[in-house]
Amino acid sequence: MTSTPVDPRKSVRLSPLLRLLILTQLAFNVGFFAVLPFLSEHLGQAVGMAGWLVGFVLGLRTFSQQGLFVVGGALADRYGIRPVVLAGCVLRIAGFARLGYAERTGAVIGAVLLIGFAAALFSPAVESEVARQAVVHEEAGGQRTRVLALFTVAGQAGAFVGPLLGALLLSVDFRTVCLAGAGVFVLVLAGHAWMLPQRIPGRQRVRLEGGLGALVRNRRFLALCCAYGAYLLAYNQLYLALPDEVERATGSQSALAWLFALSSLLVVTAQLPVTRWVGSRLSLRRSMVAGLLLIGAGFAVVAASRPADWTGPAGLLPSAGFVVLLTFGQMLVAPVARAWVPDLAEEGRLGLYTGALSSVSGLIVLLGSSVAGSLLDGGLPTAVAWLMLAAVPVAAIGVLPRR
Repeated sequence: MTSTPVDPRKSVRLSPLLRLLILTQLAFNVGFFAVLPFLSEHLGQAVGMAGWLVGFVLGLRTFSQQGLFVVGGALADRYGIRPVVLAGCVLRIAGFARLGYAERTGAVIGAVLLIGFAAALFSPAVESEVARQAVVHEEAGGQRTRVLALFTVAGQAGAFVGPLLGALLLSVDFRTVCLAGAGVFVLVLAGHAWMLPQRIPGRQRVRLEGGLGALVRNRRFLALCCAYGAYLLAYNQLYLALPDEVERATGSQSALAWLFALSSLLVVTAQLPVTRWVGSRLSLRRSMVAGLLLIGAGFAVVAASRPADWTGPAGLLPSAGFVVLLTFGQMLVAPVARAWVPDLAEEGRLGLYTGALSSVSGLIVLLGSSVAGSLLDGGLPTAVAWLMLAAVPVAAIGVLPRR
């Protein structure tokens, strides 16, 4: 099945299950981002960890989350999303509570692993069911990508509200922040235990065996993973290449907070109108092509401005252009890639494929970030390094599935 442009004037109400899952993403991110932005400073100052150990602990969290998404997705296919989501909430509550009281390295690592693995359980379960319900919504006359766009907006809103809540509670102490994060997931757990159906119509359970072998032979799906990984690698330059450019232009990185806020504001306010406009005109593949081209153009803007060597407020204009183009590219690529997965997944294994999309693309980012860092620090002219980064999303267009 292939998603086709639909009439944007036709409105189809979201099902109660979809509304619950979208609100779930909002709550997940409020609880998570209330804690995460303040973790590294806590580990370095309050716990007294060395810088390399702080980085190692943060890397463990990422690995235990993104790297194990494929496991959580497979478990959701086998047992249904309800037990997997509830188990993930219990682990997240335990992890946050333990982190609030952890004073030794071993205890911190254990808590961080619990926090990461919790997301590896509930996130692919929720995301795969949102993707499946988006297809059902489309069959009823709605727009598949609009559902995934709403899911993205909810997550971005949670990522915006969470740090504000955490900063407010940090005036008490970090333990209070962790317990508040745990409290959010207690509410999520209670709400889902009450509202999440025991069985969801149309969702079949499959055996764990055999799914992975078919996945690695699915060239079209792996091609989508590669293209999505290229997008994520480009998006991660917000944290690698952009800070260097901002510091070069202004002498500090203080303007980064405003650029990140600009990105969040764009997603929250423009994601749905952009998705509605594109969904009525472009297929899934053409939407991703347009998004990847916009991202490449963002890097090219910075590269083109480097010979002028602008500094001060004017020097931030290329960075702002990069953030705007990257964010609009993200609005096209992120919902569309997840909307495409149901068309490529094996019957009954949408959870496995949704998890694999995150795990495979996360591995690409892990490997590619080292290369990107070498480009930026390798003595090449900055304009050349940014042009080479621009080539990554553009080259990814060539590997997108044709059908």
